Amino acid sequence: MLTSENTVIGFIGIGVMGKSMAGHLINAGYSIIVYSRTKEKAQDLLDNGAEWAATAKDVAEKASVIFTMVGYPRDVEEIYFGENGLIHNGASGSYLIDMTTSAPSLAIKIYEQAKMKGIQAIDAPVSGGDVGAKEATLSIMVGCEREAFDEVLPILELLGTNVVYQGNPGAGQHTKMCNQIAIASNMIGVCEAIIYAEKAGLDPENVLKSITTGAAGSWSLSNLAPRMLAGNFEPGFYIKHFIKDMKIAIDEAEKMEMEVPGLSLAKSLYDQLVEKGEENSGTHALYKFWKS
Repeated sequence: MLTSENTVIGFIGIGVMGKSMAGHLINAGYSIIVYSRTKEKAQDLLDNGAEWAATAKDVAEKASVIFTMVGYPRDVEEIYFGENGLIHNGASGSYLIDMTTSAPSLAIKIYEQAKMKGIQAIDAPVSGGDVGAKEATLSIMVGCEREAFDEVLPILELLGTNVVYQGNPGAGQHTKMCNQIAIASNMIGVCEAIIYAEKAGLDPENVLKSITTGAAGSWSLSNLAPRMLAGNFEPGFYIKHFIKDMKIAIDEAEKMEMEVPGLSLAKSLYDQLVEKGEENSGTHALYKFWKS
């Protein structure tokens, strides 16, 4: 059984969400070793008792449960594979939990190579953004062997309130694609609704009081529309990462011979925002597409 007394947890990727998540694990009493490309991002965690690792290899050699939450599939590959990677340097019986939104095929590849070393690999992407990470209310979608899920569930429950086993390796990533497809089209609707309210001469904040609690209600409408109106476009989730996710989903849909017109439209709008230098803004900056 994995407990705070017998388990050292590694956390790789101290970004907008990872920092808060690692903090919850420290607060739960776990010994934490962290690695990020920029040490300064982890300073608050280090001040709170976390240990710094100079490389991913160092994390693998010291931790028996390792979380990764990085930007792109190429970053995942760099961390997991090769002589300095987690799989080569991890101990048999350890757990590798990738929370990066990545390709299902990559999750399966990681699982297969880790299995040969006696390591359990788990794909566990999340939804809930910076708010969910800070409040430990994330939705966590898990793909792995059922026994591995049961082992790490108590730790995952420190990070999220909706932890669901979706099936075999890769299933977590496929579920996250469903999540991103739903968000992409919904974000267009949220932005259009707010712009419509403004052009109709309504008070959009007052409009939100009505429509967030009705049939139109959604997480984006309740949490991101107010940020749009406040002119706060700081990232809870970066546009550049959302575009990466949409591309993965479109590629996976093509493999299944499925058309995704709503998703394709959303990606085209976000691509235009990137051309205007908005790649590091939050996904709700789609609002600017109409304002500009």
